[in-house]
Formats: sequence, C-alpha cells, structure tokens
Amino acid sequence: MAKGRSEGGKPKKGDKVTWSSHGRRTEGQAEKEITERTEASGRTVDASPDDPQYEVRSDKSGRTAVHRPSALKK
Repeated sequence: MAKGRSEGGKPKKGDKVTWSSHGRRTEGQAEKEITERTEASGRTVDASPDDPQYEVRSDKSGRTAVHRPSALKK
C-alpha cells in the first residue's frame, strides 16, 4: 500500500472528505477518529474500535461534525 493512504477506505487525519448536510454535499477534512463513547460536536458519540466515527471540520463554516465512515466520501 502506498504511504499516506488510509486502510480500508477509512479516512485519517487531514484527509479531504465530503458528506451530506441538509441535502447538500459539504467539503472538509477529517480531524480525528473516535473509538470510544465520548462527547464531540455537542453530542454523545457512541463509537467503539469496531464501529469508529470521525470528527470532521467543514471548510466553509469551520464547524465540526461527527459521522460514520459510510457517510464520508474521499
């Protein structure tokens, strides 16, 4: 595998990603992988090592959100 690429299509910190927000595609970057139950982006995130979620930051608004990998496209 080439250096710097994510395994299994999962994003890693700094990867450019898009996601759906209010019917539109939003662009931003992956900030961090969340692998345990925690508070992030104003809500409780019920993540685990087997079911990680990702905190992402919008390029347009600068706000953060948390999504499952299936909701993110690289």
